[in-house]
Amino acid sequence: MSLRERLEAVSTSTVSALPAEQATPRGTSGRSSQAYQELKSHLHKVMLERLDLEAMESLTPDRLQVELRTMVEGLLQEENIVINDQERRSLVRDVQYEMVGLGPLEPLLADPTISDILVNNASQVYVERSGRIEQSEVSFVNDAHLMKIIDKIVSRVGRRIDESSPMVDARLPDGSRVNAIVPPLSLDGPVLSIRRFAAIPLTMDRLISLHTLVPEMAELLAGLIRAKLNVLISGGTGSGKTTLLNILSSYIPGDERIITIEDAAELQLQQPHVVRLETRPANIEGRGEVTQRALVRNALRMRPDRIILGEVRGAEAFDMLQAMNTGHEGSMSTVHANSPRDALMRLENMLGMAGVSSQPRVMRSQIASAINVVVQVQRLRDGKRKLISLQEVTGMEGDVITMQEIFSFRQTGMTEAGEVQGFFSASGVRPKFSERLRAYGITLADSLFDPGKRFD
Repeated sequence: MSLRERLEAVSTSTVSALPAEQATPRGTSGRSSQAYQELKSHLHKVMLERLDLEAMESLTPDRLQVELRTMVEGLLQEENIVINDQERRSLVRDVQYEMVGLGPLEPLLADPTISDILVNNASQVYVERSGRIEQSEVSFVNDAHLMKIIDKIVSRVGRRIDESSPMVDARLPDGSRVNAIVPPLSLDGPVLSIRRFAAIPLTMDRLISLHTLVPEMAELLAGLIRAKLNVLISGGTGSGKTTLLNILSSYIPGDERIITIEDAAELQLQQPHVVRLETRPANIEGRGEVTQRALVRNALRMRPDRIILGEVRGAEAFDMLQAMNTGHEGSMSTVHANSPRDALMRLENMLGMAGVSSQPRVMRSQIASAINVVVQVQRLRDGKRKLISLQEVTGMEGDVITMQEIFSFRQTGMTEAGEVQGFFSASGVRPKFSERLRAYGITLADSLFDPGKRFD
């Protein structure tokens, strides 16, 4: 996208120059928020007319911001708009955000404590901090302003959104996942959801410090990945599935060829030999769509050691299970489900979506032989994420897939402040995959599976 396209992407309606008494930012006593927005829009328009775009294209982002600041301050002086220093700083900052950033979203994106940004409409923006959702003071001028910010986001990754294609998945440069849905599907105006990634990817040590799991469970999970067991991470929306998938992938040896397949690329693997694939939606004529299933099939021809599917949700489940059963051990994926048993039932349903007409027992046998471990994560009532169950798939008994729980989180109550209380514990069952781990030189202490030991 050219500089002009980036700048015009957030251009708001044309207004005439405002008298000095109206030039006041939001939140200033006795002044109009609407007048402040109009002044900002006016400055934006004038700057678009005066910018030397060819010269600006060659500037670094930092230098471009300095030039924009100088131009805003010059325009304020030229039009004799009298505002105090605090108002001037706010205006310069907001115009910069509109010109080279994502407008009102920039302060939220700069806040490391915010994990989700949820825009319900132009005047209602919520954020999630530490697992709790709260309304922010941020707002947009109108629906057109919000729509232009959405256009700016999706156009960066070659996507589009309009009445003929009113839903889109995209991502920000830092990998944060973006979903937008606009009228006529959303009745109250454009809706934007941003699932953020931390600037510094989370590590297993960080999850331990947050009490998402305990060191003993982390040791076992690391062993599962190194021993090339197939792992399925299950959980609800916002439970931390992708975060855990990212962390577990860090245990894959650096000399293996890894292929990742996602709808919107968000995995942040650190190994040197990684090939990242991303689906493509249909164009305006309804052509050119590339599905996850097509990418999984293509990945099998790319000599992968492991295939990581960001989320399995449809017909690609069949090809993923086929890959896991035909030499691509150590593959991983996530799935939306409320329990490990539900996760396997969802896979069975997805096989039906792929047109597999086998008997249920045959499909379940394929699932049981492909998946070794199901890890269940959950976001609890206090907003904290926990690994609540780690179960091994042991095979079939009749027509039923058999599983045994190795670790679990037991909730014992809640504090007056609303925090969940509980502990982690082992079931006392020594998993069948212990032999596989031993073959890879990974030894687990017998005390790790002691059912009488609580891991607080």
